[in-house]
Amino acid sequence: MHEVIICEKPKASEKIASALSKNSVKKRYKKVSYYEFEENGNKTTVLAAVGHLYSLAPRNKKQARLFDVEWVPLYEKDKQKKYVKDYVDAIKKVSKNADKFVHACDYDIEGTLIGYNALKYACGEKSFDNAVRMKFSTLTDEDITAAYKNPMDIDFNQVDSGIARHVLDFLFGVNISKSLTDSVMKATKRYIQLSAGRVQTPTLAILVEREKEIQKFIPEPYWMIKADLEVPGIAEGITADHKAGKIFDKSVADEIFADCEGKDALIDRIDLKETVKAPPFPFDLGSLQSEAYAVFGFSPKKTQQIAQNLYTEGYTSYPRTSSQKLPKSIGVDKILKKLSYNASFKHQVAKLKKPYKPNEGKKTDEAHPAIHPTGVIPKELTTDYRKLYELITYRFISVFGENGILESMKTNLKIGNQDFNFSRKRMAKMGWMDLTPFRKPDDDVFPVIKEGETLVVKDVRSEEKETKPPARYNQASLIRELEKRGLGTKSTRANIISILYNRKYVEGKKIKVNELGEHLIDTLKEYSNKITSEELTREFETRLEEIMGGSVDKELIIEKAKVELTSILDDIEKNKLVIGEELYKSYRESRVVGKCKCGQNLILIDSPRGSTFVGCSGYPECKSTYSMPMGATVLKATCEECGLPLISFGKPRQRACLDPKCGKDDREPTNEVVGTCPECESDLIKRSGRYGEFIGCSGFPKCRFTKSLDEKEGEQKTSTAKKATGQTAVKKTTKKTTKKSAKKTSAKKPTKAAAKRKPAKKTAKKKGTPKKT
Repeated sequence: MHEVIICEKPKASEKIASALSKNSVKKRYKKVSYYEFEENGNKTTVLAAVGHLYSLAPRNKKQARLFDVEWVPLYEKDKQKKYVKDYVDAIKKVSKNADKFVHACDYDIEGTLIGYNALKYACGEKSFDNAVRMKFSTLTDEDITAAYKNPMDIDFNQVDSGIARHVLDFLFGVNISKSLTDSVMKATKRYIQLSAGRVQTPTLAILVEREKEIQKFIPEPYWMIKADLEVPGIAEGITADHKAGKIFDKSVADEIFADCEGKDALIDRIDLKETVKAPPFPFDLGSLQSEAYAVFGFSPKKTQQIAQNLYTEGYTSYPRTSSQKLPKSIGVDKILKKLSYNASFKHQVAKLKKPYKPNEGKKTDEAHPAIHPTGVIPKELTTDYRKLYELITYRFISVFGENGILESMKTNLKIGNQDFNFSRKRMAKMGWMDLTPFRKPDDDVFPVIKEGETLVVKDVRSEEKETKPPARYNQASLIRELEKRGLGTKSTRANIISILYNRKYVEGKKIKVNELGEHLIDTLKEYSNKITSEELTREFETRLEEIMGGSVDKELIIEKAKVELTSILDDIEKNKLVIGEELYKSYRESRVVGKCKCGQNLILIDSPRGSTFVGCSGYPECKSTYSMPMGATVLKATCEECGLPLISFGKPRQRACLDPKCGKDDREPTNEVVGTCPECESDLIKRSGRYGEFIGCSGFPKCRFTKSLDEKEGEQKTSTAKKATGQTAVKKTTKKTTKKSAKKTSAKKPTKAAAKRKPAKKTAKKKGTPKKT
């Protein structure tokens, strides 16, 4: 009998083969590695996909509306995925004459669909007659062996849900994006690529809504009355706040201030309270993304990628889970015992009391438990991987800790006839907080004071402030908002946010929507409100869950989606010209990077060949253009010499003026021959770049040898000195030296084009007695 096991990624196939047989042999077909072993006369082949091998594509690209779709090999649709062909061919080769198939991709909707398509299109539909499913949450030997010995049937409802999700995302994303792009072309005869999607557009609408709230916000002045106190045992003193908090009437603030002036504080009441601080819940994907952003500044997408790789290496469990549960079946005792052998965790594990009982949340996931370490200790991890692994592991240990006790002290004071108070907090019992380095406990010193005592008031201050607009979302808070609103899935939300950045609709850590993103939502809301509707997106998410539950047929949902989509596209078609004009105008505004010397705007322009340059919006009257190095970004700072924007480019990042000729007094390169290239023996000539002149090979681009003028001058001095002593100067140049020289050359920065840092604005506090009005 010949059995074929299909995994999701190459690393997983290696892990599974190793777990099932210590005698597995690594083989190759083309550029694909796979594994084989024989036991009791039965042959088993373990090989992998590389994620999705097949993708949706329209049957006829020439149709106005691309509703008729089919699954095609990914390498046929995306020319950059040519390597996928080898994996498809390998599966086809080894599956010939196979008797049994095992679907061993990750147990979620995407993993199920990856394996299903591999079986259907690479192995043939007959493969389903003899196919079973492995389900595991960690890539440990124990979990893999248990999943192999206890296979289950393929969940075709899960398959149908995955197919329907991909079809819906394709239909909405491709057709609406195409319709918007066509509207701009029809209205302006210009091509710009616009992007919209079933979940992407409502997500952008949430951000635009917050942006408008910020824009409409009018700051309102208010006053805070604070008293600085001398408190025994507290060297820095304590600041008490007036009971009223924010005071929006200045005359009231002045009256309070006047009543307090020159008076000490009488301790009116002291309240002591203890609060139980329960251990945290285990991580699900959303809470892990939020915590990693808060602690390390990792984007949700980065956290998801690292967590996925830690799982693939066998160090942690499957990350795309909604569960806050740790069932006994994961082997808690074994995991903690293995962790205790490691110096980083042994002291924390030793503090836990048996029997181990986790503090679990309410959220569940039928497929996988909460994220947890497997007990396999990583030998070598990069810094970011180490950070996330430790965050997961310390959280796992903390879940089994004891309750902490927070002690709080609230002191009410009288200064004149005015009520003030201050609070202090400290951990009376650390409990679980002693098990993790990622939580900073409250550690205030409690003053030794009694009710009825008087405290000296050093100063009373009336601080004038302004109310602030609603805070912008960051990536972690937006993930939480999407989860709360039921938009997207745990697996897709991070990628949706990443797409908004890639499409240049948003920017910054505190997410700001640019003109294009804002006008796109405004235009769609005016002419086709359904595409921005959260209700429509949520309704389809519910239907997809019903497909997985087996209560709804996927074809019915796909047909309903086509009806809704047709309505949206009809709305766009009716208003095609005005939509195109408005979107192109906002697109141009979003591409403005500065002012041209002629007075018009400088804008970023994408060339048909894929590169980007800066040109004048006054073209053809003004033909000013500036090339951009690969991967460069235009900065808000301007050049001191000419006033044009500065650009940032290269690795490490460097700054220079947008105009490569700036500060060179219109001098043209001399192309003076100064020697012979040590690599190809062509002439070395003086060249000119953004950092001034340098030595380069005349054989460029075939030969990329470069060095700085300083190195040339140094060689000349050495040669002269050696001639004076009767020695012959001999210089060897290797490729390694060349690279270093090139790095040194590119590391130099022009002083003329350097940007001055603007001094940070200071917010002055109002002290002393406010002026009477």
